[in-house]
Amino acid sequence: MKEEYFFYKDNILHYKISDKESLSFDFLKGRLFNRLKRIEHESLIKKAIGKNKAQLKIFDATAGSLIDTIIFLKLGHKVVACEQSKILYRLLNDAILRAKKEYDFFDNLSFINSDSAVIIDSYLDSDIFYFDPMFEDVKQNTKRSGTLQKIGNVLSFEKLEDTSAQIFDHILKKKYKKVIVKRPIKSNPLYEKINYQVKGKAIRYDVYVKT
Repeated sequence: MKEEYFFYKDNILHYKISDKESLSFDFLKGRLFNRLKRIEHESLIKKAIGKNKAQLKIFDATAGSLIDTIIFLKLGHKVVACEQSKILYRLLNDAILRAKKEYDFFDNLSFINSDSAVIIDSYLDSDIFYFDPMFEDVKQNTKRSGTLQKIGNVLSFEKLEDTSAQIFDHILKKKYKKVIVKRPIKSNPLYEKINYQVKGKAIRYDVYVKT
């Protein structure tokens, strides 16, 4: 991670990927902001969480761009989100600090820069463990454009390996209430014994409940 690749533009922290491209995050305008404003349309993820009026404790093992984490927060839950990329963590922290002035739900977020495997055992009391193991797809799909491709470039640059499948297997051996795994609609499940699924056109949520 080269410090000279970080720079501010319009008071937003960016990371230089190439001479023509940089990566930044902003929850106050643009695509992420529009997603926040349309929370009522996030019916799939709400169905995966289930009907529950109580505030839940959610461990997001694969924070990524924080979109799903923010949906959880806006639904009123507490979230521990883990991101292993130092670059993404720094850019997202900048976005969070700016967004906190507008959204008080960020007070319910603990954002941690670590491999989930290192810390997840400290959060075994979570009501939900959430996994979005899209890392391999993002890294290998060179035709993908926009933010996801830029994230893939950053992950490749940092030479990070996705450990979410192994962490998921680890959690299945522990005491847990619910595990939610976000998958492309046609992909194989990480574990065959699914309790129920919530399906959309492009993605689905595989839900595992321990009774």
